[in-house]
This record gives sequence, structure tokens and C-alpha cells, in this order.
Amino acid sequence: MISQVMEPTTNVPNPPGLVIYVTETIRLFLSAAAKDPHLSQELREIALNLSSQDDVPYRYIRALWFATQPSERPDLLRLLHGTAFVFTRPKPREKSEELKARLKKLEDLAERKAYQELVKDITPRKDTDEPFSSYKDQLGFGIHVALIMFTGYLVGYAAFRALFNHSPAMNAAGGIIGLVGGMLVETFLFIIRTSDRDLRPTSSTSKLKKL
Repeated sequence: MISQVMEPTTNVPNPPGLVIYVTETIRLFLSAAAKDPHLSQELREIALNLSSQDDVPYRYIRALWFATQPSERPDLLRLLHGTAFVFTRPKPREKSEELKARLKKLEDLAERKAYQELVKDITPRKDTDEPFSSYKDQLGFGIHVALIMFTGYLVGYAAFRALFNHSPAMNAAGGIIGLVGGMLVETFLFIIRTSDRDLRPTSSTSKLKKL
């Protein structure tokens, strides 16, 4: 009986149909067929070439068996007893360069994400609250500056009006001084807020180092 096993290769390149292992019984049959005068020259050459192989196409064995005289050939079941089919494995499918590059990129992203997840508890969080980071912040800051400057102008105008007895020139000068003063106050407050943001990451890092 013929068993079935998996083998990676065969000695016959691109063998047609089934391929079987050459047992000692098959090798003796091929050697005898190579010297059989009743066979054609082509069949004898085939038998001679196959007799030195480790595996052979089954169709050649069958053709030689049918061409051999019934009185000189062994029983087919006895001839094939102990042999096994040879199955060739397909070549592994090669990945394209584009696919390799994409897989490499995904692998790098996965490793970077895993690393960030690993160190998220010991790495200070990046401060994303940058000044004027959005249109809303810019608009709010502009309105606030305009309001401070307008308030400074009114305060200066009213103060100089009370001091210099309703002089239009001095009133205007007082308003301008108040406007500039309001702008300076707003600038000073902006510097304080920005410095406070810059100091937060430093203080967080110092606390982590102490821990």
C-alpha cells in the first residue's frame, strides 16, 4: 500500500503528475527494464535514467510496467508496496517592497506607541496650552487689550480734566497717558502669565526626580 508523506523537494524538475519514492523493488524493476530487449530504446533509456533517482513520476513506472511482458513483470501492488507519494511545497510568496516598507512603518509606530504607554507615568506631560494657540484665544486677547487701553484712556482723560480745568489739550494728553499705561499693564500681565506656564513643567520634573 502506498502511504502519503510531505517532502519539500523532488529530484525530477517540474515532475508531471504523481511522484513516488523509489524503493528497492522499484529500483530492481527499473534496472531489469533497462535491459529488457522487448522494450523500445526510448523506454530502456528512461528506465536506466530513473533507476538512479530517489523519486520518479508514477506515470513512467506505469508505462514501463504495461510495456513489460506479463511473465517478466511483478505484480503492480507488490511493485508499489512500501513506497510513498512525494508532494512538493510551493515556494513562499515574496512580499513586495511597498508592502515591506508599510509593514516596517506599522511596526515602528506600534513600538513607539508601546514605549510611550510604558513611560507615560514617569515622563512629564507636554504642555499644549501655548499662548494664542487658537483663534478664540487670539480674539479674546485682542478684545481684552482694547478694553484695558480704552479704560486707561478714559481714566487718564477724566483725571486730567479734573486737574487742568477742562483744557482740551491736557485732557487728550491725559487720555493718551492712560492708554499707554493700560497697554503697559496688559503687557506686564501677559509676561507674568507666560512665565508661569514655563515654570510648570520644570516644577513637575523636579517633583518626579525627588520621587
